[in-house]
Amino acid sequence: MTITIPDKPLSRTDALKQLTAPGQPFAMQVLDIGGTPCRVYVNAPNSLRELFAENRSDETFFVYEDERYSFEDMYQRASTIAATLVNDLGVSRGDRVAIAMRNYPEWIMAFTAITSIGAIAVAMNALWGPEEMAYGLSHSGARLVFADQERVDRLARCEPSLDIDIIGVRLNEPVPPGVRLISDILAMPAAMPVAEIDPDEDTLILYTSGSTGHPKGAVSSHRAVISALLSWEIDAAASALINNTEPLVLPYQIATLLGVPLFHVAGSHAVYLSCYRSQRKLVGMYKWDVETAAELIEREQIASFVAPAAMTGDLVEAALRTHRDLSSLLVVGGGGAPRAPDQVKRIATTFKQAIPNTGWGMTETNAIGTGISGQDYLDRPSSSGRVAAVLDVAIMDEAGNHLPQGQRGELMVRGTSMIRGYWDNPAANASSFTDGWFHTGDVAYQDEEGFVFIVDRLKQLIIRGGENIGCGEVEAALLNHPDVIEASVYGVPDERLGEEIGTTIYVRKAVDEEALRGFLVDHLARFKIPRYISLTFETLPRIASGKIDKIELRAKHSKGLGL
Repeated sequence: MTITIPDKPLSRTDALKQLTAPGQPFAMQVLDIGGTPCRVYVNAPNSLRELFAENRSDETFFVYEDERYSFEDMYQRASTIAATLVNDLGVSRGDRVAIAMRNYPEWIMAFTAITSIGAIAVAMNALWGPEEMAYGLSHSGARLVFADQERVDRLARCEPSLDIDIIGVRLNEPVPPGVRLISDILAMPAAMPVAEIDPDEDTLILYTSGSTGHPKGAVSSHRAVISALLSWEIDAAASALINNTEPLVLPYQIATLLGVPLFHVAGSHAVYLSCYRSQRKLVGMYKWDVETAAELIEREQIASFVAPAAMTGDLVEAALRTHRDLSSLLVVGGGGAPRAPDQVKRIATTFKQAIPNTGWGMTETNAIGTGISGQDYLDRPSSSGRVAAVLDVAIMDEAGNHLPQGQRGELMVRGTSMIRGYWDNPAANASSFTDGWFHTGDVAYQDEEGFVFIVDRLKQLIIRGGENIGCGEVEAALLNHPDVIEASVYGVPDERLGEEIGTTIYVRKAVDEEALRGFLVDHLARFKIPRYISLTFETLPRIASGKIDKIELRAKHSKGLGL
């Protein structure tokens, strides 16, 4: 069966219907997954193991500084690591194995190895401090951790010390006692161990900041992750059908810039795994630096870049002030936080060939949710787009009633790419899921064409440059200080990052702000440490229920900052 390109553009609904018909590459069927009827791709790989094995080639896959690896290079190294995990370290199906490092090639090697043997990769936030690392490792029950020098140093500061095996990546001399080096493992090549993996087995835990307490471990299956990848692909195919365009062909290998961390779904899914599926070259960065990014785009002829609004905004500014040739950019994607409408227009005018796009997604949805691009985005710069092919969205009131188009309520989502729940956290599962629907905590409405507009948040979360930061987690860390009696944390508007962290603290005696930030280093990742601190010697204001009045405190603090 072949797809016929019509004389006049199709609607998106008709395009998806044609692409998912029986016999088509994106053919779908409905299966019951965890008690919820879900649309699944018939021709999808059964597991990440299968995805990796099916996409080996001699094309360049990963570029990091002066290092270059083909798809086959990375797979062979992952096979050697997997053999060591199984044969030497006794890792078996369902065991948790953590990765805690920057965007080194070894991150991808380790992830490929772990998920290919049926173990569960725990992708830890590389910015976490010792206390957060200790929680993530102990809560997930990780058997061992792949860690670079900075993370090994932080693990050494954990109290009490952790009893966990460490495989060291790019460590300095002397190597700590008991730490096994990944370079020694890779020196003894071995074949990928045999493994049979079911599509709905757990494969990944990503920790996401909640509105209160510790981060929650979001657990995804192989099918959930892979369905997200194919959903981006079907969106591109639908766009080609609607606009009557042919697939892009360049005289060189299409390349993508990895400027976001691999421990985020944007980095791991929208960039890394999507590149693996499409045989794109992936150019990695140790951390975000806009000058380096511009140089890499020019040198490697980067075609696509996906990042939060703060980073794409940086790139627009760099393009305007430097003489770098960034004309190879064809797609500038977003996510994690909304872009200002002006930035959407500036992307289109600054990068003459680039199509701006964005979307709404969560760790819990494996990065997909809604998406919008091109003229639709330019016409509706405040929209997050229309729902992905394997998901359903609804707008509901507090009683769980579905609201009509145009009315605001909580954005609810369900479908194939959803996490199965939170690791060892029944309370969070009970409060987050209702009859198969996931409570996103976002306030939104949907227009008559199905475009979703997110207008507010219900949960106490700050989104700083695409990073979700739970107010409760920061407040708990502040309350560990002996001179802090009460603390309230809230978002403060920021032109570049969207929001910065502000806090009002009721203290027993005067506290030096820098000393307080220094105290927080062992309790919080640096990006969670408040930029704006307001001290008071009076009890914080309350609302009728007795809770601290965050709205009043935020308004008062912002006014004092001239915001």
